[in-house]
Amino acid sequence: MCARPSSPSRPSRPRRVRTRRPRRLVAVPVLLCALIALGTPPTAAAHGTDGTDRTDGPEGSGTSAEVVRLYEEASKATERYEVERRAAELQRGRVKKLDRLLADERYQVAVLREDLGRMASAQYRTGGGLPLTARLLLADSPDELLRGRRALGQADLAVTNAVAKTQRAAARLTTARQSAERARGVLDRRTARLARLKRNIETKLESARWTLQGEADEAVTAGQCRGAVRLEQPEPAATRAWVAPVETYELSAGFDSAGERWARRHTGQDFAVDIGAPVRAVGEGRVVRVACGGAFGIEVVVRHPDGYYTQYAHLAAVTVDQGDAVRAGQWVGQAGTTGNSTGPHLHFEARLTPDLGSGVDPAKWLDERGVSLESASTG
Repeated sequence: MCARPSSPSRPSRPRRVRTRRPRRLVAVPVLLCALIALGTPPTAAAHGTDGTDRTDGPEGSGTSAEVVRLYEEASKATERYEVERRAAELQRGRVKKLDRLLADERYQVAVLREDLGRMASAQYRTGGGLPLTARLLLADSPDELLRGRRALGQADLAVTNAVAKTQRAAARLTTARQSAERARGVLDRRTARLARLKRNIETKLESARWTLQGEADEAVTAGQCRGAVRLEQPEPAATRAWVAPVETYELSAGFDSAGERWARRHTGQDFAVDIGAPVRAVGEGRVVRVACGGAFGIEVVVRHPDGYYTQYAHLAAVTVDQGDAVRAGQWVGQAGTTGNSTGPHLHFEARLTPDLGSGVDPAKWLDERGVSLESASTG
């Protein structure tokens, strides 16, 4: 028969002795015993490879999803803000250009008016101030006087037309400038609203980041690694066999760096990123370790088909379980600052074995696979 689990001892009490008819023992099917036995022990997935327990359900899944959502909102808000800001800058440039054209037109009007004044003065001086009838009588010939008068009239008309044309152009420019000013005002107000929205989202995101980190720290301290958080994520690029472990980053401590923060020398490449930033598998492979605790905090280790291993450490959450197959670019976790970490970053290693001490220079290792970390901050 199947052994029953022992129950807690209870105080004995007197019992009456009764005569009972003997019973015939009934065999319990072996299959039933096996089913009972299978149901009692915890599954292997409930334990990390470092000996720490893992919870069956992701307690921080809500926070992780909220961080991802706010990341997306912040990105979209930044995009809209930048579009409006650039449009406002273009309108400012247009207003400045119209101001310059308007100043030129007004200058032309002033010059033409001065020219007209000089011509009138010259005409007065040439005629000696005599009335046209007197000058007609004193002219050598009527034809000569009429030709002079006609030429003067044509010049006067040309100047008048030029002044009128310039004034109309100045009026159009004034109208266009006012329209551009109004458009710029609308854009400035819209940009200000978007800036406030962007700041609000970033404030919420910062709060959510540290909430996620707090949950991760509690899990690590308690030795209860949370299960994988299944997040909606973009489809990994099928055309790329290898990618950088984070999409946007700044490189910080490199491989084999010396410093008081490390017992010997730095064993990987650090990427300065914010808490909650998606961490990607650099290439296809299979997850061989999901653990928390120790110097690396929450970490994921992936084995690749070529026999190398990659490690992703100091995470705030994981999005895979041990045994999962991953593709290049697939999220394996969210960056954080668990374990021996002085600030939010991803510690990335390329190793010959899954264990510490077998690391190679990850920058060179990725470069050999077509991913350059020195020349770009996005990958």
